[in-house]
Amino acid sequence: MKFYRPLKPFKAISFDLDDTLYDNHPIIKKAEQDFLIYLNQSYPELSELDARQWRLYKNHVVREKPQLAEDVSLLRIEILKRVMTIFGIAEYKAIEYAPIAFAEFLRLRSNFTVPPESLCLLDKLAEHYPLIAITNGNVDEKQIGLDNKFQFILKAGAPFKAKPHHDLFVEAAHRLNIEVSDILHIGDHLISDVFGAQHSGAQAVWLNEHKQSLTGARLLPTVEITHINTLYSLITE
Repeated sequence: MKFYRPLKPFKAISFDLDDTLYDNHPIIKKAEQDFLIYLNQSYPELSELDARQWRLYKNHVVREKPQLAEDVSLLRIEILKRVMTIFGIAEYKAIEYAPIAFAEFLRLRSNFTVPPESLCLLDKLAEHYPLIAITNGNVDEKQIGLDNKFQFILKAGAPFKAKPHHDLFVEAAHRLNIEVSDILHIGDHLISDVFGAQHSGAQAVWLNEHKQSLTGARLLPTVEITHINTLYSLITE
């Protein structure tokens, strides 16, 4: 545990989800592989679609519509519509099929169990502070068993811009009827979580499990920890 500035009193704790309460990288990798198989098998026109082509069309959409980066769900639906029409599916059918295919992706990317130690930590912390989640991702919290662990979960997407923008932090404070400065945010990402929280006025705990360098940091975190379980002693001592 490393302190970069004194930890001030706070009234609520917010958590990032992906790569904070669980390791999201292998989950997404498998989901993408399984989703490609689903597309190949479910839509004859997409039977030859491969991962390289998917990345190519994804990059095209991101460049053409950078505003969709604020909502990863809308972005994927737009990519699906683009891919489907390029591979010969009529546009009106692509508009119909894309949300259906996206629902399958959401099921696949949420097909995992949160580690018991994370669930236990949340239960213990909830005895001391209101808990909320602030995420740029689109995981189905009910499917992974987090729907009853937080007072609410805020996700990027209209009308809220993604972290590091202050929208989600300001909305969280409003719903909790506190100031943004009363929030302690925990997350793994130096920009979206640490910079986003502190630039918005909150304190930030950086979960640095992989011993990353602070070289790319825009702002130093309040505290750095290397394991999520350290959080309990930090907060209760």
